[in-house]
Amino acid sequence: MPDITWEPPFCGEGANCFRIGTDTSGNAYIALAGAEDTYLTDTREALRTLIQDIKAGKADHLL
Repeated sequence: MPDITWEPPFCGEGANCFRIGTDTSGNAYIALAGAEDTYLTDTREALRTLIQDIKAGKADHLL
């Protein structure tokens, strides 16, 4: 498992919380809060775009 530095959880209006993390190589990670050992990884920009779309209401069904 890579050495991931996790940011504080972001929680939507419901009970859905997720965390964003990065490693020393610049990779980005996203996981459900409390389940950080099971994560998705992609570029930082791809995950940033996903989160911005969720916050904008374009993909709220993903939460």
